Amino acid sequence: MGEWKETEFGKIPVEWEVSTLGEICEILTDGSHFSPKPQYSNFYMASVKDMRYDYFDLSDCKTISEEDFNNLVNNNCSPKFGDILISKDGANCLDLIFVYKQPIKIVLLSSIAIARLKPSYDPNFYRYFLLSSEVQSLMRNNYVSGSAIPRVVLKDFRNIPVPIIELNKQKTISDILSTLDSKISLLHHQNATLEKMAETIYRQWFIEEAKEDWKDGTLGDIIDLNYGKSLKEELRTGKGYPVVGSSGIVGYHSEYLVEGPGIVIGRKGTLGVVVYLKDNFFPIDTTYYVTPKKSSLLPYYNYCLLKSINFEELNSDSAVPGLNRNIALAWEIKIPPINKIIEFNNWSQDFFKKIESNQQQIQILTQLRDTLLPKLMSGEIKVTD
Repeated sequence: MGEWKETEFGKIPVEWEVSTLGEICEILTDGSHFSPKPQYSNFYMASVKDMRYDYFDLSDCKTISEEDFNNLVNNNCSPKFGDILISKDGANCLDLIFVYKQPIKIVLLSSIAIARLKPSYDPNFYRYFLLSSEVQSLMRNNYVSGSAIPRVVLKDFRNIPVPIIELNKQKTISDILSTLDSKISLLHHQNATLEKMAETIYRQWFIEEAKEDWKDGTLGDIIDLNYGKSLKEELRTGKGYPVVGSSGIVGYHSEYLVEGPGIVIGRKGTLGVVVYLKDNFFPIDTTYYVTPKKSSLLPYYNYCLLKSINFEELNSDSAVPGLNRNIALAWEIKIPPINKIIEFNNWSQDFFKKIESNQQQIQILTQLRDTLLPKLMSGEIKVTD
């Protein structure tokens, strides 16, 4: 192995230079800072809430007029094929980073950064670089603001240090990592499909086929919502139990607050995102965790019930999106017979067990990918042209 040097983001060969993200980009910008009036159309305006692991889910995406859409395209608010897209605002700030490859033209809101690299730089390599645990820690500790809504401003994105590597080596490293990433992506897509199937059956059984004689009630008759607990990022150990924020899993810690299985709902920032967890977990103070009124029941019915509610309609704070506990629990529902709930929980077990298995594989593969990247970059694992 050749000689290497220490950098802010780890070890790299001495012959590799260090530059900044701004220097290697043709364009480094973000989406629109104003949101046009919604209009039913085929012109999509995506935000962080529409981002998934490596694509946009447009099923609930806002649509706007053709005139507004074209104006935003002309203002560089539309990603091109091969652009790196980064969630830069909100509770899932920096959690979602992918290379845009969907065959559809969309425009973006300002919560998403657009990094269009110069031709001598491979976007797939730099996406893996930005996702690596060392670089994530560097960005979160130095560039994420301490405001009510976490965010990274563009001028700070421009200063993120990056390695300068020969293009063929960039592509070789990204090709190696893509074999793992393809599996991770497939598992994410499988889970999304399984969840939609369970939600479809829930909607059929409990909304479309709801009986008139079912009891009228509220969400508070089924569950209770409990506040999560503050756990600063610098105090998290990085291993152990999932730490859950309003956008999903945001880290790991040696201690847990709630025994699984359980459900978490986004309370501040990313509003109303519903997360199911099989094992013990630590919900932070931007969330509520769910306590079922009948603890003997599996949580699958409660999870699908919560997923069917549009919590964004209940936003109680204009400055920082917030979900008021009392307003949420007062949401009116039809309460089905307990035997119907048990039947649904039993029916959906296989779906959720497969989702749980996939989540475990995703965690293992992601850790392997993050372990491989610094070894490939430092030369500990030899990269041949």
